[in-house]
Amino acid sequence: MSATITGLRSRLTSYGDDEFSLFLRKAFIKGAGYTDDALDRSIIGIVDTSSEFNPCHGNVPALIEAVKRGVLLAGALPIAFPTISLHESFAYPTSMFLRNLMAMDTEELINAQPVDAVVLVGGCDKTVPAQLMACLSANIPAIQLVTGPMLTGSYNGVRVGACTDCRRLWGQYRAGELDIEDLARANDELVPGVGTCGVMGTASTMACLAEALGIMPLGSATPPAVSAARVRVAERAGQLAVNAAKEKITPAQVITRESLENAVTVLHAIGGSTNAIVHLLAIAGRMSNVQPEFTLDDIDAIGRKTPLLVDLKPSGAAYMEDFHRAGGMPVLLKELAPLLHLNVRTITGRTLGEELDALPPPFPQQIVRPLKDPLFPASALVVLRGNLAPDGAVLKQSAATPALLKHTGPAVVFSSPFDMAKRIDTDELDVSPDSVLVLQNIGPVGNPGMPEAGLIPIPKKLAARGVKDMVRISDGRMSGTAQGTVVLHVAPEAAVGGPLAIVRDGDLVQLDVEARRIELLLPPEEIQRRLELWKTQQPKKKRERGYRGLYKRTVMQSDSGADFDFLRANYEGAEGPGE
Repeated sequence: MSATITGLRSRLTSYGDDEFSLFLRKAFIKGAGYTDDALDRSIIGIVDTSSEFNPCHGNVPALIEAVKRGVLLAGALPIAFPTISLHESFAYPTSMFLRNLMAMDTEELINAQPVDAVVLVGGCDKTVPAQLMACLSANIPAIQLVTGPMLTGSYNGVRVGACTDCRRLWGQYRAGELDIEDLARANDELVPGVGTCGVMGTASTMACLAEALGIMPLGSATPPAVSAARVRVAERAGQLAVNAAKEKITPAQVITRESLENAVTVLHAIGGSTNAIVHLLAIAGRMSNVQPEFTLDDIDAIGRKTPLLVDLKPSGAAYMEDFHRAGGMPVLLKELAPLLHLNVRTITGRTLGEELDALPPPFPQQIVRPLKDPLFPASALVVLRGNLAPDGAVLKQSAATPALLKHTGPAVVFSSPFDMAKRIDTDELDVSPDSVLVLQNIGPVGNPGMPEAGLIPIPKKLAARGVKDMVRISDGRMSGTAQGTVVLHVAPEAAVGGPLAIVRDGDLVQLDVEARRIELLLPPEEIQRRLELWKTQQPKKKRERGYRGLYKRTVMQSDSGADFDFLRANYEGAEGPGE
């Protein structure tokens, strides 16, 4: 887009005559009641991800009205437009399968319409990553606005919230500690209103990381979805979008290698979701200004010097509304300042250091620990490598059982989620508390979509004996709201011939988190023999139609963010006609 062409004159539909294109465009938009005075102003697009299938976005209409107010106060014209809306519980087979589609949809609509800047309104787990990926690829001025966390409910006099408590109560039900009536009563309280999960799951993690990246102003991540503070954040987002358009502050100027490193520091400090690792790697892949390439090793290296400071479930005890009352992300960033790049530019036009200097003095609170008294010393999340995961795997150490962080046990292998569902609770399953549960074929290609099935349930006969945790390994993901000693994102995945594919029942598997190793205790020649045998046993692949076919042909592995290869900034595909 030319620096001198803005507003309604930009990105004209091609009719072969630009003046006619503008004439026609104005004729149609005037059908919505706009005047020439309104249409002569800068246009701020507002991405509308509301959906009746998405209670996490139930407050989006109110937020859009507040964004519009902010845009109008700053002298520009706001226009909202819809994109795909993704909710974790209402996307088959998994919302991760559709993240890249949402990123494509958002990028193309940003590029197709006459907007000088956009406010990206979203909140649920895959929405914010998709929007950040899209705005980096489109690279016009953009600001992220999250919907905010829900408030907590109450069950039997105890605070509960989605979705860590969902999993805790379900585990109690499977163990026979809750009956179906108790479970139904709890079900009424776990999601007491609109907004994203009220713990440090993926939605809250990505909100905090967006603030750390500088694409949201300080104080934006934690205000509850139903609060007046959330609406004020939305109004300010509208005003900032107008300023970003005037100053031409693009996502590439804000999201840099240094701001990515800040986000990873925050990820470890909040005990954030393992899913954020996949999303950050995908975001990094959309950036042409990141040299050298941002990898899993960078994430692990930053973790080794970063303590866990935020006392929130699932790594701690509190909820997002408590984090907000404690001062939210500004308090955490102030505490982390010695570990951050303070010279990075933010969407306000000022540096992170300047924003932190403008903060009021701290007040006593119990949620954000000081650096000298952390909740967990370092490496809340770790990256593992070894012959079982040559390209890496991840584990949330802060939510694991310490006694299992160095463990060797015999594998109990499930070839798919269907195989697991069929056998996990049978009396015939040969399993003990020392076993290592292995789930194959739930990676990006294998499922497809890398579902959050990595939190393999404790077999019912062990749960009934009081077993709460076991070492579990898969090439899939786990909800950020979950706890356990769970190795995830094993790369390469089983479906493309990674070593995970050839693990058999009884094989010894060794986990050593301190050494950052995950090993299949077999001789190298036996591993190679099994891999060669696996290749000969694979059926001929059928070419699939539609989005599923596109996904399977082009999705990358988890260590590259599970993005489509052709969407990355450095993509060099084969040339075709006209290229």
